Amino acid sequence: MSKKIKVLMVDDEEKFRITTKKLLDKRGFEMIMAESGEAAIEQLAENPDVIVLDIKMPGMDGHQALKEIKKRSPDLPVIMLTGHGALPSAQEALAEGAFDYLAKPCDINILVAKITEAYEYEKKGDVYVEKRVGDVMIPIDDYTTIEKDQTIKEAILRLKRSFILKVATGKIMETGHRSILVFDRHEEVIGVLTIEDLLKAIMPAYINAPKPSMADSIQFSPMFWQGMFTKETQALVIKKIEEVMSPAPLTIASDANLMEASYIMVTNNARRLVVVDAGKVVGMLREQDLFFEMEKIQRGLW
Repeated sequence: MSKKIKVLMVDDEEKFRITTKKLLDKRGFEMIMAESGEAAIEQLAENPDVIVLDIKMPGMDGHQALKEIKKRSPDLPVIMLTGHGALPSAQEALAEGAFDYLAKPCDINILVAKITEAYEYEKKGDVYVEKRVGDVMIPIDDYTTIEKDQTIKEAILRLKRSFILKVATGKIMETGHRSILVFDRHEEVIGVLTIEDLLKAIMPAYINAPKPSMADSIQFSPMFWQGMFTKETQALVIKKIEEVMSPAPLTIASDANLMEASYIMVTNNARRLVVVDAGKVVGMLREQDLFFEMEKIQRGLW
């Protein structure tokens, strides 16, 4: 983002504040933290662009803080965090002037998108400017990458780490991306390794070979399958990534239109695109990123 969006994060849970600050700092936001509604009111002097406010807090709760914030800064967008089963409370917050609400646990990518929406809405009012690819992509620094000469074992471990919740406080989470972008030593993208690639790689060649009719029935017996998954996985892990990976995804410019990206995905049956800017890889655009943008547009949240 060209201008750092200043975000006031209000929550009474210290671990949540620390981990959220770390994640949003990494994504280019300027963070201000407050541990209570009372502290949030004091922090308004820092002129935040967007406030993320937990509803359930001791002392001045989110509803009370929201009312006071709106008295002092009527146009300041506030995103409320609410627990599961607290929909009436969230709807009450909207009636009180909140920009939107998110249920906990909240995926960090959705929170980032919502903060950006709130900021853009405050700056542009009802004038909607369609986003570009670079606005909805996953930055390359946040995507799992690996070099081609590393082993499948190393790739599996790295992919597993991307699936582990990097942050889990009951209110926010960060999950994996289900694929690994493969680079060569010159930092050029040469392929992508997906879970589907791994499953294809453990299929022994003889499974799909022509067989007599009796062999067909044997193939699907419990005895036929016994131990095969373990054996083939053990043989796979020593292979190099370049032996198993799929070709590099198609590329698209960061300033390209989202409809162009959609067209490329649909016509090429592609689930992800490499995003480039001035010849340099800057991110990955996944089909779910476009889906999230469709959902936002449908709800008219701009």
